[in-house]
Amino acid sequence: MRPNFPYQLTGPIGAKTLGLIVLQTDETLEQDFRRIFAMPDVALHITRVPSGDTVTPDTLTEMRNHLPSAAALLPPAAQFGAVGYGCTSGSTLIGPETVAALVGGSVRTHMVSNPLSAALAALAALGIARVGIVSPYIASVAGPLADAFRAAGHQVPHTLSFGEEVEERVARIDPASIKAAALDLAATGDIDAVFMSCTNLRTLDVITEIEAETGLPALSSNQVLAWHMARGAGAYTAWAPGRLFSC
Repeated sequence: MRPNFPYQLTGPIGAKTLGLIVLQTDETLEQDFRRIFAMPDVALHITRVPSGDTVTPDTLTEMRNHLPSAAALLPPAAQFGAVGYGCTSGSTLIGPETVAALVGGSVRTHMVSNPLSAALAALAALGIARVGIVSPYIASVAGPLADAFRAAGHQVPHTLSFGEEVEERVARIDPASIKAAALDLAATGDIDAVFMSCTNLRTLDVITEIEAETGLPALSSNQVLAWHMARGAGAYTAWAPGRLFSC
């Protein structure tokens, strides 16, 4: 065998490094982030967390037991500008502070984000007081999110749900149906923005259309999480749907 060939070490891949904890059953979030952060200077590392086939308060809160081990599977040598936990309802039920502690204890990062905290930051940046919510889930899952918005000082005059409990069906909900639900909420005339909740909903390609047809800001879980993490890490986006990214 020949002697070891000499080599040199270089820096990390990308000037900015992002980490994402995706639910085992989620088919949408990772694809959306790879579209938004398709930049040569952004490294995006993904890990998965076990999640139930059905979405209930119990299956969502159970994820808190797996978050540290899921975060620990991100590259340990990487210095992350931001790590996001990709579950809106899970963040709501577990609590953003608890999520930050569980994730931050297992990975080196300057920031831990989640869709709830990101949504509240987005509403503040846009100056939104009244928001309508589109959720795919049953009432016991959709309700706590509206309560969290209210607790943060926002009015939630209307919520609309598809009443789905099986997670694999959520990723199959037609974006046209999501758009129709958002337009239905906007037609009430007493909201300032629409928030489409759930990282598994395929919302990115209808955000601009909703804004054009309603004149209202359209927000979604994946969009606000990407925006929040980009701001926190100082990362650039390749493509950014909606007026939120002008803030």
